[in-house]
Amino acid sequence: MSTPHIHASHPAVIARLKRADGHLRAVIEMIETARPCLEVAQQLLAVEKAIANAKRTLIHDHMDHCLDDDGAEADRAELKAIARYL
Repeated sequence: MSTPHIHASHPAVIARLKRADGHLRAVIEMIETARPCLEVAQQLLAVEKAIANAKRTLIHDHMDHCLDDDGAEADRAELKAIARYL
């Protein structure tokens, strides 16, 4: 098993994901109660943005703190791999 991989940004990422979870639960409830599609779409956009912001924060933090400055081949490969998710 690997050692814990925790960054200073992780609490903020967790908070964003919890917010997105709340928005998503609200969207499900909105659909179940037949709320107008425009309102549902607006809430879905909020979910998308919250998740995208969490992802971006996590990836940027990883790039800033987990890749060495020496430009090792393994780090370049990892940078290419993680950059696909931006």
